[in-house]
Amino acid sequence: MEQPQTVKDCLGWAARDPSGLLSPYSFARRTLGNDDISLTITHCGVCYADVIWSRNKLGDTKYPLVPGHEIVGIVKEVGSGVSRFKVGDHVGVGTYVNSCRDCENCNGGLEVHCVKGAVFTFNGIDADGTVTKGGYSSYIVVHERYCFRIPNNYPLASAAPLLCAGITVYTPMMRHNMNQPGKSLGVIGLGGLGHMAVKFGKAFGLKVTVFSTSAYKKEEALSLLGADTFVLSSDAEQMKAISKSLDFIVDTASGDHPFDQYLSLLKATGAYVLVGFPGEIKFSPASLIIGAKTFSGSATSATGGTKGTQEMLDFCAAHKIYPLIEIVPIQYVNEALERLIKKDVKYRFVIDIANSLK
Repeated sequence: MEQPQTVKDCLGWAARDPSGLLSPYSFARRTLGNDDISLTITHCGVCYADVIWSRNKLGDTKYPLVPGHEIVGIVKEVGSGVSRFKVGDHVGVGTYVNSCRDCENCNGGLEVHCVKGAVFTFNGIDADGTVTKGGYSSYIVVHERYCFRIPNNYPLASAAPLLCAGITVYTPMMRHNMNQPGKSLGVIGLGGLGHMAVKFGKAFGLKVTVFSTSAYKKEEALSLLGADTFVLSSDAEQMKAISKSLDFIVDTASGDHPFDQYLSLLKATGAYVLVGFPGEIKFSPASLIIGAKTFSGSATSATGGTKGTQEMLDFCAAHKIYPLIEIVPIQYVNEALERLIKKDVKYRFVIDIANSLK
């Protein structure tokens, strides 16, 4: 019996080879299931993961690749079994769209750490066996469990980076109790992740110090983002002056950098969280053991569970926390990715899908 033809009604932009060059592409989405929602995408954030997989940096890219895992939009259709959403709701989709739903982590609301492996929003294997395709596209079909309600008073464009950059720093900050007013937080690096760590730190009532190797970022850190102190990390005297003064450190730097000098800034029992991705991690055991300090990691590919992500979105809406974004049309996406590589963005690109993908 002849199989019915799928309708390639989803418009997107895709990379076809390791050059990573994106261009228009039409494809079919999977059929709406009982527990799925179909989301008209209005905006999609641009993450460095889009560069990594579009250019096959890890050697596992399945072309054609449609990137994008900071997805927001409006529900256009719901399956018969959907209970959490209705047509017209504002909804977000983050870095994963499926998991086993049966392991300890899934049952604990940490689906991103699914023992059998979470299914990534793009370049993963979808419920119907097809390769998942991300948010550089007109719509997406996702099981309701992996969708998040965006408060109506929160701008959709601003919500997009929260689904990756925001939750990447929020999750470990909450895990290590970095929400205690009056405590001190150090933020290493002032990019997409770092600027969100500063914003969360200030919302939690922390005294925030920003570390950077770039002196020109002082004005941004203090005036634009409201940090309390700026330290040029290449200045030994400035670093020595704040020895053993911090309760927490969030390290968003991905370039190789020394860790011992930063660990020396923590008070006894202080917590250091690495969310960047340097080439190696190397420090003296004494830097950790003396002072009973904690060093842990969290990454953009393992952002946060469904429970924590919804909590973060509600927190941002309640406290009026907005990432700083540059909105661009889909036709500018190749230039945006090049600028992202050069760190020429303050602080996150967001693609206006609804008004440019026609």
